[in-house]
Amino acid sequence: MIRLLLSDDHPVVRAGIRALLESEPDLEVVDEAATAEDAVRLAAASDVDLVLMDLQFPGAMQGAEATRRIRSHEGAPRVLVLTNYDTDADILGAIEAGASGYLLKDAPPAELVAAVRAAAVGESALAPAVSSRLDASRSNAERLTVREAEVLTLVADGRSNRDIGRHLFLSEATVKSHLVHIFTKLGVGSRTAAVVRARELGAIRAG
Repeated sequence: MIRLLLSDDHPVVRAGIRALLESEPDLEVVDEAATAEDAVRLAAASDVDLVLMDLQFPGAMQGAEATRRIRSHEGAPRVLVLTNYDTDADILGAIEAGASGYLLKDAPPAELVAAVRAAAVGESALAPAVSSRLDASRSNAERLTVREAEVLTLVADGRSNRDIGRHLFLSEATVKSHLVHIFTKLGVGSRTAAVVRARELGAIRAG
């Protein structure tokens, strides 16, 4: 029996996923979390094999950070990201945080069930579209690192270099250095152009 923790801030979404998964004889949902903080706490306290993790939550902590914290413990459950977001920054951030798989919420039910079974035993469970996106991103000279994407996302929010530095615990000089690399990679000369180009490439989320 594969024991699961559902982590999503929408009760209706959790109910639908629970109904689908529990129709399978080898899958059992043992707990649910409405926040990333609850997901981290319950993953440590419950005997679960796999956490299904959304990326966007209300509050300070988001899904990628929750994934990183869950996977930092010895004997931790695996994490399968199940989300609506498919930007390079989201995908790379989740994989680097330790997620075993990445699936979009509009995936066919059979694909979700197969991904759950694969991720629970540590196999890679990437949606085909995500996998091809990841391959293309890795071979693309324009690809931003996770940190660069974080910086540019805050630029898109209208933050100053000082604000970005405070938010990410970086010096202003480091923020400026990241922006220079971002401008070079994207072939642009301004913050606004960088945001527009990154959104066109799917490197950061649209507004």
